[in-house]
This record gives sequence, C-alpha cells and structure tokens, in this order.
Amino acid sequence: MALWITIGVIVAVIVVIGFILVGMYNGLVQARLRVREAWSGIDVQLKRRASLIPNLVETVKGYAAHERETLQNVTEARARLQQAGTPGAAAEANNMLTQTLRSLFAVAEAYPDLKANENFMHLQEELTDTEDKIAYARQFYNTNVLSYNTKTETFPSVIFANMFNFEREEFFEAEEEAREDVRVSFTTPAANA
Repeated sequence: MALWITIGVIVAVIVVIGFILVGMYNGLVQARLRVREAWSGIDVQLKRRASLIPNLVETVKGYAAHERETLQNVTEARARLQQAGTPGAAAEANNMLTQTLRSLFAVAEAYPDLKANENFMHLQEELTDTEDKIAYARQFYNTNVLSYNTKTETFPSVIFANMFNFEREEFFEAEEEAREDVRVSFTTPAANA
C-alpha cells in the first residue's frame, strides 16, 4: 500500500512539473506571437507612411523643381524603409526618413503657394496622423518586446528559451535626434512675429 502511495505521489509531482513546463513553454510562444503581432502594427503604419511619401514628393516637385537633392534623399530614405527586414533596420531607416522629411518641410517653407496647396496640406495632415499611429505602435511593440525578453531571460523560463531557441527581440528605438517631435510649420516667419 505504501508503495502505491509513493508511486502516486511521484506521478502527481511529475504531472504537476509537466504542467508547469508546458505552461512556461506556451507562455514563451504566446509572448513571441504578441511581439510579432505588435511588429505587424508598426509595419502597417510604416508602409502607410511610405505610401504617402511619393504623393508628397510629387506635390513639392511641382513647386520646387530645383530642390532635386532633397527630393531624391526622401525617395532613397523611403526605399530603405521599405527594404528593412528587421526592427533594428526599420528603426534606422525610419529615423533617416524622418530626417529627410524635416528637410523636405524646410524646403516647403520657402514656397508660400506650396504651403497653401490643398493637396499638400492634406498630405501633411495624413503624415502627422501616421506619425502618431507609428508612435503608438512603437510603444505597443516595445511593451511586448520587454515582456517577451523578460520571459526569455528570467529563471526558470530562460532554460526553455535556450533549449527551444527563443531569441531576444530588438526594441524599435529612435535615434537621439529623431526622439524630438517633428515640427512642421506652414506659417511664414512674419506671421509668427
């Protein structure tokens, strides 16, 4: 009788340990899937932003034909963003695109007719809306990455993470200059005085 009780206790302990192990593994898988889902949110917004750029460039081209270098830089930065394969590469390309857009909007300041153009104003509003959505998606993504990375690096789930190749995920970070808000003003300097 005592042998059966001992075997029953051992089996119960093994079953409990099995449930704990399965729970840890499933938790890691769920966290990884949340990171991927959050990344898709950023990716959608980055693609939306990139699709606005050609229209913006074409609108500016009509007014600022001699600003070819600025327009070319924006186009190249957009292409890099579309080709980015990892969150780190996308963050770097996004930061570059933000810098070139600042230059583009600085060019627009020199053309009052462009600043008043309805299409340009609409594109600017869409871009601002998209920037807000990218910021939210970045925050959501980074929260999920933090949760996932914590699970992959804390005991005891770190054992499963290493056994089943759960790799650490990259945060979607902005460069120091890109951390500042993009300031776009469509008023003339005299109007600000």
